[in-house]
Amino acid sequence: MADSTPQAQPDGPRGQSVGRAVENGVAYARRKLRAGEVGSLPVILVLAIVWITFQSLNENFLSPRNLSNLSVDIVGTGLIAVGIVFVLLLGELDLSVGSISGLAAAIFAVLNVSNGVPEWLALIIAVLAGTAAGTVQGYSFARTRVPAFVVTLAGLLTWNGLMLYILGTSGTINLDENGLVAKLTSYYFTDDAVAYGLAALAAGLVFLVSYLDRRRRQAAGMPHRSLQVIGLRAGALAVIAFTGAYLLNRFQGLPLALLIFLVVVAGLDILLRRTHYGRQVYALGGSVEAARRASLHVTRVQTAVLAVSGTMAAIGGLFLASRITSVSQSSGSGVLLLNAIAAAVIGGTSLFGGRGSTWSAVLGMLVIQSISSGMAITDTPAAVQFMITGGVLFAAVVIDALSRRSQEAHGRA
Repeated sequence: MADSTPQAQPDGPRGQSVGRAVENGVAYARRKLRAGEVGSLPVILVLAIVWITFQSLNENFLSPRNLSNLSVDIVGTGLIAVGIVFVLLLGELDLSVGSISGLAAAIFAVLNVSNGVPEWLALIIAVLAGTAAGTVQGYSFARTRVPAFVVTLAGLLTWNGLMLYILGTSGTINLDENGLVAKLTSYYFTDDAVAYGLAALAAGLVFLVSYLDRRRRQAAGMPHRSLQVIGLRAGALAVIAFTGAYLLNRFQGLPLALLIFLVVVAGLDILLRRTHYGRQVYALGGSVEAARRASLHVTRVQTAVLAVSGTMAAIGGLFLASRITSVSQSSGSGVLLLNAIAAAVIGGTSLFGGRGSTWSAVLGMLVIQSISSGMAITDTPAAVQFMITGGVLFAAVVIDALSRRSQEAHGRA
């Protein structure tokens, strides 16, 4: 679909150009809201409310130490939620990600700790096991046309049983605290220049990619963003990135886990929005039958999506094991599955398919983990945390449904 962002305005005095860019941006946002395309605005507002509330209750909530811990805590479940986003874009659901994450962690622990396999090799095998599990489920779903949630529900039981079988009677396996996997969540770049340099690089790349996209659209006679709007977007990102870098440097520096998380999310975002495969995923989420009639490789894409979900679940499971430096029979259980799904939905990925992005998982995970962190700091019972998270999730689902109705009314769904 062509980008309906307002056309660039004729050059004029600098102040007037910036003013016109702001006015055009506001008008564009109003049109989007009226059409039901609310984007990430609701979750950003919820996140702001959560942060302001807990900061008013405890001044240590937004301290560099707590924000640094928060940035690492979101990674394991956040990676799993990114895989869930792919499945939700098809209008389906993967219930097996928790079990796959536990299975991957168990395979790594048994191979490395119990059998002496080198960490790097055990890590690769564990991730490939997640990919294989997802591929089997995806192919079964695509060929039988049984709803994905049924196939993956069977997978949940199967992979959990396999994890228990692999762990055997050992129960808990402790990982090497100085090993490769443990360092995934314990290593920090203590040099301030690393965080600031990466912040500058991120802002510069966003500006460059947006500028090149503008030139391509302009050459094709398509609607395109003005240079002022591109500059404002890149500038806003730079402010956020440098603020984050400043706060992280005030504690221990940039966490390796956060860097890996953001790189993976950005890479998969490019995969979804800039490649033929990504466009096929969105097309299938819009209408499977229409995609079949358009000669898309439905079986191949559906299988690949579940494979991505399984891979991300395995990687997320290794990060979760890294955080506590152990693997047990309870790995991958509890509220992990619910939090991963909730993060994707709260972040703005539609349950109806065809709308969302990998960054949705980041925003949703920030909301969930911020609530959890705030509750811990203020000594609030866990029961209240579940109720608040459930309320936020319900609100996200309602907003999604109302947004879809509004789009249907405007002929855009």
